[in-house]
Amino acid sequence: MSHYVSFIGAGNLAWHLAPALDNAGYAVREVYSRTPRTAKELVNRLYQAEAKSDLDFSDSDAHIFIVAVSDDAIMDVAREVILPENAILVHTSGAKPISALSYAASNNIGVFYPLQTFTKAKKVDFNGIPVCIEAENTGTERELMKMGEAISKKVLQVNSKHRKALHVAAVFACNFTNHFFKIAKDILSASDLDFELLHPLIIETVQKSLAIGPDNAQTGPAKRQDMETLDEHMEYLQHSAELAELYRMISQHIIDTYPKE
Repeated sequence: MSHYVSFIGAGNLAWHLAPALDNAGYAVREVYSRTPRTAKELVNRLYQAEAKSDLDFSDSDAHIFIVAVSDDAIMDVAREVILPENAILVHTSGAKPISALSYAASNNIGVFYPLQTFTKAKKVDFNGIPVCIEAENTGTERELMKMGEAISKKVLQVNSKHRKALHVAAVFACNFTNHFFKIAKDILSASDLDFELLHPLIIETVQKSLAIGPDNAQTGPAKRQDMETLDEHMEYLQHSAELAELYRMISQHIIDTYPKE
């Protein structure tokens, strides 16, 4: 069976996953995007791929078709895509169940979800990225496991319910955390201070949490229930009612999580 794949979508994930598979022996044959320019940009990173202008893959020699589009576009792609006989169709979403592909004209559907944050400007090493697999039949599962193991040492079977839990946890661990970095940067900028001053603190926080666990790593005025400092910080943030309320809510959640003994 050929190790040929095609991509539907050319965003941040496809930007990294397509070359990783290409270099691992899974030759990318076609790339489709609603924005032709992004498809061509991704094709330029690959060995033999061609940009496609439609979702008719009936003449493709690819065997696995990877839907790497926004979550709300997955079902539309499943309805519209035309696949070769016996092709495998997978999506890459952490939030959407495998059933998002149920309208596709294929009995071989699945999920191929690399658990990582992707930005075009930042290179990633897939070797240590968990790849979560789900499939509707054992043959598809076997093919997806094999493809995952070609790029990662951490390939595991995760059903839709557990994958959603992973995705929610990832939003807290990654997206919310990065947004807090943005808030911290803005607070410093307002006082003509450089965000770089926080770099050692951020690095130590992450390293300590990974080393001893987040429960044991928690510090700060809310953990100590230092109400005087919390009140001073709230007063400092009065220029922004939204930030003051956010600070209050997070602090209260920490206080409730770590009650005084």
